[in-house]
Amino acid sequence: MSRSKSNNVQINISIPAEWKMQLENIACIYSVEEGKTITFLDLMRRGIQEKYQLGENNNERGTIS
Repeated sequence: MSRSKSNNVQINISIPAEWKMQLENIACIYSVEEGKTITFLDLMRRGIQEKYQLGENNNERGTIS
């Protein structure tokens, strides 16, 4: 069975450690409120999507390595 091709690309960025800690804390709160696991990366994706009014893309959630 072949894996479907994704339009996602992987990027590497650096953020201050304090931002990451704050985003992780907020992600914990969102996880409880939404009843599913939310990561700090999910929050970053949401923030970029909202800031730049990008369309919804539910094809596949990328993995970070």
